[in-house]
Amino acid sequence: MAKAKDILKNLDERAIDRIVEMGWEDRTPFDAIEAQFGVTESQVIKIMRSEMKESSFRMWRARVQGRSTKHRAQRDPEMSRFKCTMQRSTGNKIAKR
Repeated sequence: MAKAKDILKNLDERAIDRIVEMGWEDRTPFDAIEAQFGVTESQVIKIMRSEMKESSFRMWRARVQGRSTKHRAQRDPEMSRFKCTMQRSTGNKIAKR
């Protein structure tokens, strides 16, 4: 199993920030993160653990665990989009800041 350091070596700071941001978003499934960055759910968890304070990580894990919107297989079939309808469409894979 790859360690967080090994995963982080292949990603730039902007990609890591975006992965953490997408991980925090309740409606962004892990599949969307994997499609965009090639990082699996377990790798996202390792990144979140290494990039967050311990208390913030525990709070995030408690919230995400079992959340149907974070796991495509558990999602409502009507929910097919990766982003909120209020999110601006830039056409870029990584949103501009």
